[in-house]
Amino acid sequence: MDFGILLGRAYQGFVADLHAHMAERGHRMLGASYGYVMRALDEKALTASQLGERLGITAQGAAKVVDEMVRYGYVERRPDPGDKRAKLLHLSARGVDLLETVRAFHTAYENDLIARMGADQVATVRAVLGEIASTDQPGFRPL
Repeated sequence: MDFGILLGRAYQGFVADLHAHMAERGHRMLGASYGYVMRALDEKALTASQLGERLGITAQGAAKVVDEMVRYGYVERRPDPGDKRAKLLHLSARGVDLLETVRAFHTAYENDLIARMGADQVATVRAVLGEIASTDQPGFRPL
C-alpha cells in the first residue's frame, strides 16, 4: 500500500475510534481544532486573539471555533481581571472532562498497540512519527 495512503488510513481509523469513544461518554467531537484549543487553554487562560496567535490562525478564526465550543459547553468566557474590556477563555468542567477522556483514550490506544505489537515496535513508530511531525521543511523533496 502507498505510504501516504497507509498514514491516512491509520489516522482515519484512530480518529473514528476516538470519536466513537467520546460519543459513548457523551461528548461531541466536531472539529479537529478542538484538541489544539483544549491543550492551549489547559496551559493557561487566553483571549481569542492570543489563542489565534498560539494556533497560527486569525482571531476571527479562533473566535469561530471558540463560539462553537462555548455552545457545546467545553469553553467559558470570563472577564479578564487585568482588562475590563477583554474576556479570557477557560476550559469548563465539561471541557476538562473531555480533555481527560481524550488523554485516557490516547494512553489506552497506545497501550493496546504495545500489547499487540510490542514496546520496541511502538517506540519505533513513535520515533518515525515524531520525525515526520517535527520537520521544519515546508515540504518533502525526494533526493
